[in-house]
Amino acid sequence: MKEFIPELMRTKLFAGVGGEDVLSMLTCLGARLHTYKKGEYVLRQGEHLSDIVVLAEGSLHIQKDDYWGNRSILGSIGVGEIFGEAYAAPESGALLNDVIAVENSSVFFFDVKRIITTCSSACRFHTMVVQNLFYAVSEKNRGLVQKLDCISRRTTREKLITYLSEEAKKQKSAEITIPFNRQQLADYLSVDRSAMSNELCRMRDEGLLEFQKNRFRLC
Repeated sequence: MKEFIPELMRTKLFAGVGGEDVLSMLTCLGARLHTYKKGEYVLRQGEHLSDIVVLAEGSLHIQKDDYWGNRSILGSIGVGEIFGEAYAAPESGALLNDVIAVENSSVFFFDVKRIITTCSSACRFHTMVVQNLFYAVSEKNRGLVQKLDCISRRTTREKLITYLSEEAKKQKSAEITIPFNRQQLADYLSVDRSAMSNELCRMRDEGLLEFQKNRFRLC
């Protein structure tokens, strides 16, 4: 676990906590490290979760398949991001979505009860971690509102413009890299891939943007 201390220090959960303190808190918070190969499921729909989960390495997608195999990508999880907090409450029920590794990934699981309950050893940074968790949940809620705004747009072009604009704001640059390939982006925006690709080409021809694979430059 020690090799991931620098990554954990950069997470929202451990913001402001020093390396030695993070290391000591791994035991305090009941940390467990699991590795997954590309394509493996980290969590499956219907499972029950009693942990806060942090991605230390790799990339994950939150997705859902319907009865006929149609896939919707609800979000992506990057290094340092938290997930699973929506199921922290005792009566929150089973997972509604799958979480899958889109590349080889390392994931920390933290016992949620140990996070929200002050430990007997009175770790001096425990309160800070609880505060950080609250801020992280608030930020994710804002992200969900942004996605709702995006997918509620009527046309494929409006969805693309809204999504790419938000990514440019988030990355503070007109040149951005998104965490999706073409099919994944179509699944995320809930649009047909061919129609989306055609719209991207039209937007490029109109001088609105340039792109290569998952890299975009907004003009």
